[in-house]
Amino acid sequence: MSGGETLDFEIRPNPAPVAAAERSALLANPGFGRIFTDHMVTIRYADGKGWYDARVEARAPIPMDPATAVLHYAQEIFEGLKAYRSADGGVTMFRPDANAARFRASAKRMAMAPVPERLFLDGLDALIRTDRDWVPDDPEGSLYLRPFQYASEVFLGVKPSSEYLFVIIASPVGSYFKGGVQPVSVWVSRDYSRAATGGTGAAKCGGNYAASLVAQAEAIEHGCDQVVFLDAAEQRYVEELGGMNVFYVFEDGSITTPPLTGTILPGITRESVIRLARDRGLTVREELYSYEQWRADARSGKLREAFACGTAAVITPIGTIRDRDGEFVVADGKAGEVTMSLRDTLVGIQRGLTADTHGWVHRVL
Repeated sequence: MSGGETLDFEIRPNPAPVAAAERSALLANPGFGRIFTDHMVTIRYADGKGWYDARVEARAPIPMDPATAVLHYAQEIFEGLKAYRSADGGVTMFRPDANAARFRASAKRMAMAPVPERLFLDGLDALIRTDRDWVPDDPEGSLYLRPFQYASEVFLGVKPSSEYLFVIIASPVGSYFKGGVQPVSVWVSRDYSRAATGGTGAAKCGGNYAASLVAQAEAIEHGCDQVVFLDAAEQRYVEELGGMNVFYVFEDGSITTPPLTGTILPGITRESVIRLARDRGLTVREELYSYEQWRADARSGKLREAFACGTAAVITPIGTIRDRDGEFVVADGKAGEVTMSLRDTLVGIQRGLTADTHGWVHRVL
């Protein structure tokens, strides 16, 4: 079957899977993004044919012609989400439908053929069912899923590709933090911008991350964990970290986060945090917030907490903020109560420990 919203997946078992004893040893300390499961999902696309040839097959290198379009014109998008081992031994995912919708939005911005949302979800389910033994039993662990799509047509010429390859790989991961959640330090970039109006800031494409690496390296050179980007037009308003959205908690309990104006990635964790905070009766504003105001509010005590959020780290408190003119701290550089409470709630829902009142949990097994 080809070209439709759904496809039948051909299962081609890996003829040489990792032995059970070796897999158990790897899962004891997987780290993050270094270990991969036995299989991957691949689905192909061609203009006039649609999506076809859906497979679950052995994870292996992908043959690529030197003139493959993605290598020259960077038509590529990706997603990141996690699968969790539930208390009854089953496996769940958190809001994969939101990832599927964002993946389609990214494809549209990058002039790529969109993967139907149902097919995206079916691919995730198929890979998890095949590699179910790779989902960690450790309550701090999870299976990180990486769907991605790239232009696979072989040609040289500036135009949208007529062929694409959609792939899903999976990596068992441990806790993002060793020794518990600790506030991170951030470097405010004054020389580099992540995205500009009309650009690809709202798309989850590799180019955005490549553009952020020089600023991230600068942050590390200045002893910081992450970089913070300001708006490209005025270099005044806070937008996001290199790979996470940012929130501010004030003395009256209200919360502010930068608005989605096309230059910021619409994070799924971000949107979840907004809904959870509003469930608690907290006021959440999506509005511009300047770096100068951040510094002034932190020093006056009006700003009580700041945190970043994303799939990998969930919610991360921000303690120290540094730039070329000096530094300041939020909440004496400690994790705040609202930050940690929201994190506990969100992690609890993801892992099936807290009631899922929004229907966010997708059961696979």
